[in-house]
Amino acid sequence: MMKNKKRVIIMGAAGRDFHNFNVFFRNNDEYEVVAFTAAQIPFIENRKYPAELAGPKYPNGIPIFPEDKLPELIKKYNVDQVVLAYSDLTHEDVMHKASLVLACGADFVLLGPKSTMIKSKIPVIAVCAVRTGAGKSTVTRRVCDILRNRGLKVVVVRHPMPYGDLVKQKCQRFETLEDLDRYNCTIEEREEFEPLIERGLVVYAGVDYEEILKSIEREKPDVIVWDGGNNDFPFFKPDLMIVVADPHRPGQELSSYPGESNVRMADVVIINKVDSARPEDVETVKRNVKTLAPDAAIIEAASPVFVDDPDLIKGKRVAVVEDGPTVTHGHLGYAAGYVAAKKYNAAEIVDPRPYAVRTIKEAYEKYPHLREVVPSLGYSPEQIKDLEETLNNIPCDTIVAGTPIDLKRIIKVDKPIVRVKYELKEVSKPSLEDVIERFLERIGMS
Repeated sequence: MMKNKKRVIIMGAAGRDFHNFNVFFRNNDEYEVVAFTAAQIPFIENRKYPAELAGPKYPNGIPIFPEDKLPELIKKYNVDQVVLAYSDLTHEDVMHKASLVLACGADFVLLGPKSTMIKSKIPVIAVCAVRTGAGKSTVTRRVCDILRNRGLKVVVVRHPMPYGDLVKQKCQRFETLEDLDRYNCTIEEREEFEPLIERGLVVYAGVDYEEILKSIEREKPDVIVWDGGNNDFPFFKPDLMIVVADPHRPGQELSSYPGESNVRMADVVIINKVDSARPEDVETVKRNVKTLAPDAAIIEAASPVFVDDPDLIKGKRVAVVEDGPTVTHGHLGYAAGYVAAKKYNAAEIVDPRPYAVRTIKEAYEKYPHLREVVPSLGYSPEQIKDLEETLNNIPCDTIVAGTPIDLKRIIKVDKPIVRVKYELKEVSKPSLEDVIERFLERIGMS
């Protein structure tokens, strides 16, 4: 062990934890990171943060353990500080973790934007959220469309999802759908990258965001759009901060970590899904946003769903598949697929739980709020097979896929799949176009 260092464990979920290490701890002589812990995402523990990424101070790499081993790890490594470095938690969850760490004798630490944000030479527009599933992706696509319609070159940078070979995923560049196969992307990664690639956008992601930024700057785009993950704040310092709030979960702008921080930092807050939320819940979110960020512009927006072949839903028995993170740790009971099944008059939404197998069955046990939808979990080839078998087991006429990818490219099922699509539609002023136009004027790019 390095002597006279503060010994640190970083609690993470294969994303912000690696970023915080890279930009704050990797070359910092005051600290020794002795371990990472992993939570939220399956199959990411019991591996190492490799020496090739950890740097010369860590020639053996850094071990990654399940988070439930944290108390014994604090004792084993005589840990001084535990750094929480993942998102989509309630304030209560954060303090339970803090209480555990303090009871074990260590300091509990949160690193903020000043310690972790990288400054870009290129203007950055960030899209973040109050909670997972608020609708960041539709906002990112809308922002990119507005910028490109003005003739600007745009590169999207996605919050990390490095669930495979971390060395190979150090700096990923996606331009074609074949790149998804080349990097052996999980379903969860495809859900974020595929809709942007289909729009003709170049997307970067990976593990080392300082290296990623250098690669992007060599491409010389006019604007970088940061596409956030979960409800985390950006890794790049934003010049315009857009935060998406979900009125289906009113009050969580006050009770989520780091969602509340995002709202407080926001230049613009988009209250999404107003077409399907209760008006009183929209007003609650609006009131809370005005309290937290009185100077932020507020935009109300809808996310109308549509499908190419409604007749495959109307009068049919359907199974609904939803974006995995949204309905698991995002804690939404349903999303776009369920809304589309109702909109297009499905005769019945079949309860999928009796037909789930292995890891999909385990997801229902872990997330008991899930009842009527199948989470599109696919963090490993085995889990993709479990998803495929579960869908083939369900006695239905049609699968309604609310996940933003083409599932037929990943799995084989014995019934038609209807792909649900949705785009952002602003319904109040200022519009997102108005806000971006003012931003471009401010930075001399109008």
